[in-house]
Amino acid sequence: MKMAAQAEFKVDRAAMSEKYWSIWNDEVQAKIDADIERNRKADATFEVAAPDGAEVKVEQIGHAFRFGAHIFNYDQLGRDEWNAAYKASYGEGGIFNQATVAFYWNRYEPVPGRLRAGGDYEDTARFWNSLSREEAMEHPFWRRPAAGPVIDFLKASDVAIHGHILIWGSAKPDWIYDWYCPEGEKRKFDELGIPRHSSKNVPATGNWSGGYNIFWRNCWNKAYDRASERELAEMAPTFTKEMRRLFRKRVFDVASAFGDVVDSWDVVNESSKDWTRYRKSRTELPVWKSVYGLMPGDYPLHALLDAKEAFPAKANLAINDYNICPDFLAQVKDLDDEGAKIDIVGCQMHLFNTNDCMRLALGETGISWISTPADIRGRLDMMAKTGRPLHVSEVTITSPGADDRSRMIQAVLTRNIYRAWFSHPKTMGITWWNTVDGGGVKGEPLVSGLFTTDLKHKPAYDALDDLINREWKTKTTAKAAGGKVSFRGFKGRYRLSWKDTEGKDRSKFVEVK
Repeated sequence: MKMAAQAEFKVDRAAMSEKYWSIWNDEVQAKIDADIERNRKADATFEVAAPDGAEVKVEQIGHAFRFGAHIFNYDQLGRDEWNAAYKASYGEGGIFNQATVAFYWNRYEPVPGRLRAGGDYEDTARFWNSLSREEAMEHPFWRRPAAGPVIDFLKASDVAIHGHILIWGSAKPDWIYDWYCPEGEKRKFDELGIPRHSSKNVPATGNWSGGYNIFWRNCWNKAYDRASERELAEMAPTFTKEMRRLFRKRVFDVASAFGDVVDSWDVVNESSKDWTRYRKSRTELPVWKSVYGLMPGDYPLHALLDAKEAFPAKANLAINDYNICPDFLAQVKDLDDEGAKIDIVGCQMHLFNTNDCMRLALGETGISWISTPADIRGRLDMMAKTGRPLHVSEVTITSPGADDRSRMIQAVLTRNIYRAWFSHPKTMGITWWNTVDGGGVKGEPLVSGLFTTDLKHKPAYDALDDLINREWKTKTTAKAAGGKVSFRGFKGRYRLSWKDTEGKDRSKFVEVK
C-alpha cells in the first residue's frame, strides 16, 4: 500500500501567538532557508549521452539525509488496514527513509538463550488483531516486535535500518539477577533490602516500566547508602563477573544475528549521568552504583569496545542520550579518548508534557532545548564539538489536545523545529518516536503521533510530507552541453532522463553528495 499524494500543507498562523511568531520571525526563517541551501544542497555535474541543448529531466528519488521513525508498532495496531497505512509511511510514497527497530534486551531475549528473531504466533498480525488496544498495551511484547519480519519488510522497502538499543539499564533482563546471582550472594543483597524478582515483592505495573524501575531504583539507592562499590562487588563476586560476561555476550549475540543487515546501532543509551558520576574508566571499579541498579563498571565503554569488535566495520555505532548538555559532550570525548568507536551521536528531544507544546505556542521559552532557533543552534553546535554527525534520535512533539487548533499547533511546531534541525551542518538524521496516537507505552502522551488512533493523517504528518517530498526534494530540468549536465540539488539519489540523438529514451542513476 502506497499513500496517495497529499495536498500542500498550509500553516495556520492563527494557531500560534504573536509572541511565538516574533521568535520564529521572517528574518529567522530566511536564515534557516539560507543554511538549508548551503548545508543540504550541492552543485553536481554528470556525463550524459545527450546532444547539446537536449533537455535532461532531473528527478530526486531519495534523500541522503535520514528522515526516520521507530517501527515498534509493526503489525500490532489491531486491524490489517491500520497496519498497512502504518507501513506505507516507510519507503517510496511515505515520509520515512529510515526506521528504528526494537532490540530491547529484556524483550529480545525474554529468557536466557531465547532470541526472538521472529516466527512465533505472538509476532503475527493475526495475534495482535485479536486484542483490544488496552489488552495490547498490557502485553510484554507491545512495541517490541520480533526483529526478523520487520527487517525483511524494511529491506524490501529500501529503508535504512537503525537498531535500538544494545545496552540500556532500563532494558536489563530480570533473569540476569534471578539466574546468575548465586543464592548465597542473593542473601547478602536481601540484607541490603534488594527484593527477589517475585510478584509478591514487585508492584504490578503492566507493560509500563516507569513504576517498576522507580521501585527498583529506590531499593538500590537505599542499598548504595550501606555499601561502597567495592564492598558490593566483594559481596557478590560471581554475580559481578557474570554481569560483565552476559553484557558482552549480549552484544555478540545481536551482532551474530543481525550485524550484517542493520546499518547503524544505538550501542549504549542514556548513560551520561552514570558516566558523569564516575568520570572516565580510570576508576577501575568492578561495579557502578547506577541509576538503573547495579551495573558493570564502565559499562558504556565496554559496550562500545565490544561492539567495535563484534560488528562489521561498515556498521555505524552510536551513543544515545536525552541529557543534551556538557555532561553528555564530556562523556563522548572521554569514550573517544579510550578508543571507543563512535560514528554517530544521538540526541533525544521528547516533549512528553502536552502543556509544554501549548506553552511554546504561547511564546514561552526555556522548554527543553528547542524553544527558540538560537537554543537549537546552540545545543547542536555544542554536540558538534564531538566531531561526529548528529542524529536527533527520538522526537516527541505532542498535540496539546485532540481539537483542530491543537493539531495545528503540533504541525507548526514540527515544521519549524524540523527546519531548524535540518539546517544545521552536522545533523544527519531526525527520528520521530511514536507515530500513532496512543501507540506508546503507558505514561507517554496519547496525542503525540503523526497519525490518529485510526491511522488518519494529522496535520503534522502532512507538514512533514510537504517538507520531505516537496520543499526538500529537487525536480527540475537542465540542458546538456558537451556530453554533460549540471544542476544544484538536495543531496541524495537522482534519476536523469533524456532522449538521445535517435530520439530514444535514456536514463541513468546518480548520487549528489
